[in-house]
Amino acid sequence: MNAVFKRPESLNPALTHFCPGCTHGIAHRLIAEAMDELGIVDRTVGIPGVGCCVFLYTYFPIDVLESPHGRAPACATGMKRAQPDKIIFCYQGDGDMAAIGTSEIIHAANRGENVTVFFINNSVYGMTGGQMAPTTLLGQQTTTSPYGREFKNEGYPIRMAEMLATLEGVAYSTRVSLHSPKHVNQAKKAIIKAFEMQINEMGFSVVEMLSTCNTNWRVSPLEALNVIEREMIPYYPLGVFKERTGKDFL
Repeated sequence: MNAVFKRPESLNPALTHFCPGCTHGIAHRLIAEAMDELGIVDRTVGIPGVGCCVFLYTYFPIDVLESPHGRAPACATGMKRAQPDKIIFCYQGDGDMAAIGTSEIIHAANRGENVTVFFINNSVYGMTGGQMAPTTLLGQQTTTSPYGREFKNEGYPIRMAEMLATLEGVAYSTRVSLHSPKHVNQAKKAIIKAFEMQINEMGFSVVEMLSTCNTNWRVSPLEALNVIEREMIPYYPLGVFKERTGKDFL
């Protein structure tokens, strides 16, 4: 019998700690498949933020550097400059990157650090109990916005991929989604593209992935997929916001 589906070699056979229905596991698998196809697993280092993403070392057979909250891009900067032959990626959630780590991500991107950032946007702080994040949608109820986010009090949700795309140092900025097979395939292509940008020394690359948090959204796993389609994508449109084609960009 021919095998038609198998675990990527760059993904450990570990039991998942993610909630049933969470799409973090899909993102992990896509990153592992990309490392397999590009043949870079033996020289890749992962740097997770703090939150649901923190157990990165459990899932990948690579070196992992645990960073302080929001500081993954700063740690990636130091590691890449010290070991430029390594492939460095950050794996951050929206609370980690778009709130606590706003300064680090903006300045690493603006400097054009030749690293890759995978940004999981599920519109809440997942691990700590579903508090409002900078990416929480208007009207969305969380444990710290029980009546729904209101722009007069909490401001508007931040579109990170679009904002980072305006910075000169960014080579590649895109937003994808993990809510259907079609979109998962598109997400994998974006992850490979982001790694290729780093391999070719094009500069900073970021892939924002719209992800579910059905536990804190208080919906079923199936309904969470519908929430992405119905509520998240209209505010966070999918697409490539910047893609550099050559190194001599100035």
